[in-house]
Amino acid sequence: MIKKTLKQISEMISVKNEITSFADTEITGVSIDSRKIEMGNLFIPFKGENSDGHKFVEDSLKKGAAAALWQSDVPNPPLHLPILIVEDCLVALQELAREYRKQLQVKVVGITGSNGKTTTKDMTYSLLSTTYKVQKTEGNYNNHIGLPLTVLGLDDDTEIAVLEMGMSGRGEIEFLTKLASPDAVVITNIGESHLLDLGSREGIAEAKLEILQGLKDGGLAVLHGDEPLLMERINKYKGNVNLQTFGRTDRNDFFPTEIVQLDQGNMFKINKSSESFELPVLGTHNILNALAAMIIAHYFDVPFEKMNEGLTSVKLTNMRMELVEGSHGEKIINDAYNASPTSMMAAIELVSNLKGYENIILVLGDMLELGPQEEQYHLQIGEGLNPEKINLLFTFGKLSKHMAEGARSSLGKERVFSFTDKNELIEVLKQHVNNHTLVLVKASRGMKLEEIVTALQQK
Repeated sequence: MIKKTLKQISEMISVKNEITSFADTEITGVSIDSRKIEMGNLFIPFKGENSDGHKFVEDSLKKGAAAALWQSDVPNPPLHLPILIVEDCLVALQELAREYRKQLQVKVVGITGSNGKTTTKDMTYSLLSTTYKVQKTEGNYNNHIGLPLTVLGLDDDTEIAVLEMGMSGRGEIEFLTKLASPDAVVITNIGESHLLDLGSREGIAEAKLEILQGLKDGGLAVLHGDEPLLMERINKYKGNVNLQTFGRTDRNDFFPTEIVQLDQGNMFKINKSSESFELPVLGTHNILNALAAMIIAHYFDVPFEKMNEGLTSVKLTNMRMELVEGSHGEKIINDAYNASPTSMMAAIELVSNLKGYENIILVLGDMLELGPQEEQYHLQIGEGLNPEKINLLFTFGKLSKHMAEGARSSLGKERVFSFTDKNELIEVLKQHVNNHTLVLVKASRGMKLEEIVTALQQK
């Protein structure tokens, strides 16, 4: 993590006050949460509508922070303490991260996409870690605050950083990629998330392709080659990029030649190697995420034998195709972190093809931020359910009522349950599970369906 004196910090960002008496004070790492201060941290307070972190500056210094920033429009700065007065604390955080990135020798991989970016980040990290010292974005630190914090947390001997880049609107990916200055980038796919903000899948594709604007000249761009919206635009792109594609079809640089679905993952082969790769992650769609990660690893000269080692040991962030067991012996696939029509259909396809279960139950919640056609998307999910593969559907949320409506035509009324009360859903669901049951739990993050998983696990 960043280790600098206040004099060095003042040379990296614009500071308004005289700091001579504190110039030699050294900070180690940064924190924006006064409750999580570690010794030597630089505390960065944010001023919001309902709270002001400046109230905790003096307390943070007492807890062990070495210094703090102070926003110039906040009155009564404690000038007797080691503080740096700046125009805007958020901008200063971002500027500090940008300058620190320039000083590091680290190679950076930037990853974005509508679905699968966190899974691809985790896989890329695992593959590269077989050969290099690697750090990655932790949790959901993938926005205008989280990414700078991740950069400032990089050690000076880290060889490769794998950084996830999220967005909710245009210009956000451009900002993040220009800060991180990646040597390689990945766009996993183009789905329907953020249709509410961007209006169309075309708009989403253009927003995701902003990641190229920070890519170093001649750097690697890894794209889903079966996605026309990406390929049409990359073929018109004027910049100098090394393009590599992945996908299901043989027109891609990396594609699967054989896939065998296992009880808790997949075995697959690819066109570039004679190796058989084992991926302990459910869902054939995750093989595409693995292919994107493998292109990155190949670019950094990781041999395919090492990649196999990395794939078998991959650990995904929680609530992404996480297989757990309930209190009645039922198996639960916890995929409650997020959802869009594309990822919802992929998850349903997965459970529909899993063998060895007498009873397959879907517990699906609202897919958010889909724009004017949100009701139609939910209806289509329900209408598309296969009555020979799916036994019961439980929906949660106002939008998911439309999913239930569609499912009544495909599954029949007696096999569909719709709720707006989570506790009621849990009570009825528990009456239908046993040790021969597989339950898929999936919805957008805001629906908090992991609470259903937790309830099923409790005796």
